[in-house]
Amino acid sequence: LEEAAFQLQQIFRIDISIALNILGIESMRAGHCRVAFTCFKLAADRGYGKAQFNVGLCYEHGRGTAKDLEKAGFYYCQAASSHHPMAQYRYARYLLQHGPGSLCDRRHKAVALLEQAAGAGITEAQAYLGVFYMRGLQPQEKRGLKYLLQAANRGDAQSRYHVGICYEQGLGVQQNLAEALRHYRHSAAAGNRQARERLQA
Repeated sequence: LEEAAFQLQQIFRIDISIALNILGIESMRAGHCRVAFTCFKLAADRGYGKAQFNVGLCYEHGRGTAKDLEKAGFYYCQAASSHHPMAQYRYARYLLQHGPGSLCDRRHKAVALLEQAAGAGITEAQAYLGVFYMRGLQPQEKRGLKYLLQAANRGDAQSRYHVGICYEQGLGVQQNLAEALRHYRHSAAAGNRQARERLQA
């Protein structure tokens, strides 16, 4: 693998970590998960953020290696520290569900990471924050609606459904049933079952 990466590096004049990551992606596409994992791991251990994220995915889903959420969290953390937006989202989720330390500290760190990922345009982070702020211990409805709208405008049907609820119930915005119906229709058209049920109701 090192030799193949070296050859790729010579052809494209790119860093060996990038070459290994590319080999990993191509191997994964070809269904060679163990080879892909090895490539990702070699590049990750050289400090390459994209490969660290890919190693995290492999450990989270058990692709090319045994499933290990703690190791997935470690590699997501590494990638997140180099400002990889999707790694920030994944590591935040890991912190909220499995991470070490007190729940308060984990939640504080996770929200900061989610805010960064959402700001970088990660729809999943926007959707997660929207619901988090709506349903938190101290709901911040306007803030939640802002993130739900961002995710909805990026095509997330579930967030569009939640925006409909906000308009129907007056959460973070003035109650407006016509606007709620519009959002429910958009969400239902995108295949959201809850929105279809809400429209029938």
